[in-house]
Amino acid sequence: MTWDRQISLKTPDELAIMRKAGQINAEALAAAYAAIRPGVSTADLNAAAEEVLRKYGVYSPFKNYPGPYPFPASTCVSVNDELVHGIPDQKRKLQEGDIVSVDCGTVYEGFVADSAFTAGVGTISEMAQKLLETTEQALYIGIEKMIPGNRVGDISSAVQNFVEGQGFYVTREYTGHGVGAKMHEGPQVPNYGVAGKGIVLRSGMTIALEPMVLVGTAATRVFEDQWRVGARDGSLTAHFEHSVAVTESGPKILTLLENNEPPVRISGHNYKDSV
Repeated sequence: MTWDRQISLKTPDELAIMRKAGQINAEALAAAYAAIRPGVSTADLNAAAEEVLRKYGVYSPFKNYPGPYPFPASTCVSVNDELVHGIPDQKRKLQEGDIVSVDCGTVYEGFVADSAFTAGVGTISEMAQKLLETTEQALYIGIEKMIPGNRVGDISSAVQNFVEGQGFYVTREYTGHGVGAKMHEGPQVPNYGVAGKGIVLRSGMTIALEPMVLVGTAATRVFEDQWRVGARDGSLTAHFEHSVAVTESGPKILTLLENNEPPVRISGHNYKDSV
């Protein structure tokens, strides 16, 4: 995976472009969410998102992203124990009780939006529902720490403390990241850390914050296709993500729908506190 370690502070005009990219990205995720039901393939969810991208004449930075081989789709669709980077597949059919994560990126006028959700397929277990709610809540709890003068560790520790307080685990190997003219910029934002440590947040930073949560342990493994990452013990996982701007007036979520609603809402957390 290629990274640009530089941190880019965005101008108000650039943030406006990123907000438009985020709105399109949210619409694509909403379309994928609407398609979720038993019997649908993970490729069908990717197709629903791609239809929205085509409508706006934009593309996903995920497609052909360099790795063990170019990533073949516009979204990552990951099921159950698959944490991230799932490859959409027409043969992979969703079943009642599954949970599925959809991660999408959008490039609009040279700037990237990146966000993700995890949702249930039909009726899911109480444990799976708690996992989804915890992961979504952790995202907004982390976003609330994204104010100028705070440090990356303040975000990371808030996510970790909440998730572990619910009896779950955060990944150690995969992180949130800066986002902007490139999909991966600085700073990296782990899902664990120490408050008061790390890079100071400044107005104009834009970060894709993405709690990645596991039921059994924090350990992960890479599957045979060399893209999918999953729980080493095969337990359930979840992933939520928003692209967020650090501003003097507080964190601004860029990857909301045009009406400032999230594409998917799982828990009762008041996300508007973070808008």
